[in-house]
Amino acid sequence: MPVLDTRLDTRDAAFQQNKAEMLEALDEIQALLDEAAKGGGPEAMARLASRGKMPIRERIAAVLDRDSPFLEISPLAAWRSPFTIGSGFVVGVGVIEDVECVILGHDPSVRAGAFNAFNAKKLMRGLQIARENRMPYVQFVESAGADLRGQGGGDPEAAIQREIDHFAESGRLFYEITELSKMRIPTISLVFGASTAGGAYQPGMSDYNIFITKQSRVFLGGPPLVKMATGEDADEESLGGADMHTRISGLGDYLARDEMDGIRMCREVVAHLNWRKLGPQPEADFEEPKHDPEDLLGLVSKDLRSPFDMREVIARIVDASYFEEFKPLYGPTLVCGWARVHGYPVGILGNNGALFSESAEKAAQFIQLCNQIDVPLLFLHNITGYIVGTDFEQGGITKNGSKMINAVSNSTVPHITIITASSYGAGNYGMSGRAYGPRFTYIWPFAKIAVMGPKQMAGVMSIVGRAAAKRRGIEFDEQADAKRAAIAEHWAEERSKGLFATSRVSDDGMIDPRDTRIVIALSLSAAYNNKVEGTKEFGTWRM
Repeated sequence: MPVLDTRLDTRDAAFQQNKAEMLEALDEIQALLDEAAKGGGPEAMARLASRGKMPIRERIAAVLDRDSPFLEISPLAAWRSPFTIGSGFVVGVGVIEDVECVILGHDPSVRAGAFNAFNAKKLMRGLQIARENRMPYVQFVESAGADLRGQGGGDPEAAIQREIDHFAESGRLFYEITELSKMRIPTISLVFGASTAGGAYQPGMSDYNIFITKQSRVFLGGPPLVKMATGEDADEESLGGADMHTRISGLGDYLARDEMDGIRMCREVVAHLNWRKLGPQPEADFEEPKHDPEDLLGLVSKDLRSPFDMREVIARIVDASYFEEFKPLYGPTLVCGWARVHGYPVGILGNNGALFSESAEKAAQFIQLCNQIDVPLLFLHNITGYIVGTDFEQGGITKNGSKMINAVSNSTVPHITIITASSYGAGNYGMSGRAYGPRFTYIWPFAKIAVMGPKQMAGVMSIVGRAAAKRRGIEFDEQADAKRAAIAEHWAEERSKGLFATSRVSDDGMIDPRDTRIVIALSLSAAYNNKVEGTKEFGTWRM
């Protein structure tokens, strides 16, 4: 394969400004990650310590193999919401006894590990990752049930709807855990504290359960509820203690002396699973990129209208910067080609402008070729959408854009999506956005994701309003429209920012551009737990 050259001038003033602004943004993100790591705050952490309990991140660190990575999913969930940053759950992919596992942990320092609208999304995303990639599922359970604060204010109808939604989400959680077991994907619960109501069904539906003496308590209804429902005065240990469940009810399989003993048992359970990946092993002998990944800091401007060549990204994330480009002279606004990342083969599609008919056609053909040879796909987004206009419609942009989306929709090899800059409208769909089921989706700090750009959205609203006024035969209020447009543009701008998107769990996390290569490698490694098989079955092409 040819080695990609670089034309990036790292001494250029624009590059230096981009780099300085990116480093500033990364400092802000790190501050938010540090806040998330504090959980419920110093008092809550001190209360845990006084009870001999470890913080959730220490529990996870203890169960992982020494010096192995932990790929955390949606660590900034619930930013700018009524809930704690991180949402009170930690979800991610980590290695236990040389086995890649999905790990979910309730943070007992945050509302006693209760469920809320954000961590429910993270939990379901973790289950989805385990299912699609065929990875054992380990959950560190300590849950007080549902946390219904902060959604809908004091509106009683909203409160009722919250309860209905939580009821549905809880039921689906039980279904998903059971389905993993049916698919021969092991599920393991290590219960660290009180797990009530929906939290009780997490171990109830698991293949393996580890309880900690005088610490784990599992019951559908705690002593107060039992008293109200039946009149019985029950104590917690007799009702749902670790000893009772391991000696009498049979819910517990292993009884640990303390938290570290429980973590040791969890590692032993994973060790006996006889787990084998179904996908082929990567090439062990690979080279690092020829070009410095540090340069990725200065590549993207905060002003996303400033273009950059996606080949510069590719040159800094693929092995030895080798890249075999496919159809380089046809449809040049989309870069397609083959490379390897940490020894894993991958087909890459990267935007270098709007998607034209030719680039959409090229993408459809390239996706088919990768499916024929069982090669995963990596989508690198910087896309404002498919080109629009009379000439382009007559040239078949809708027809050929549909071919690309058809190919993306029916492709069965793993997809990994990185949103480096813009990702708007149908361009997001064509580049395997979250709605199209990529195995993993990540976003860079300056990236934006929306139906369309903020200025375009405000402009379209003005045009539609002007046309409506004309139809009704009334005068169009220019001043009111300008005010509306300014408000619409502001809110569209704020809600299109990557930080807002990642906080709403619309991707798997915001990443430092320098970490892109290792994040892709970890994601590919996770995907290779399952078979990597392409398809030749696609929907009907409009020729």
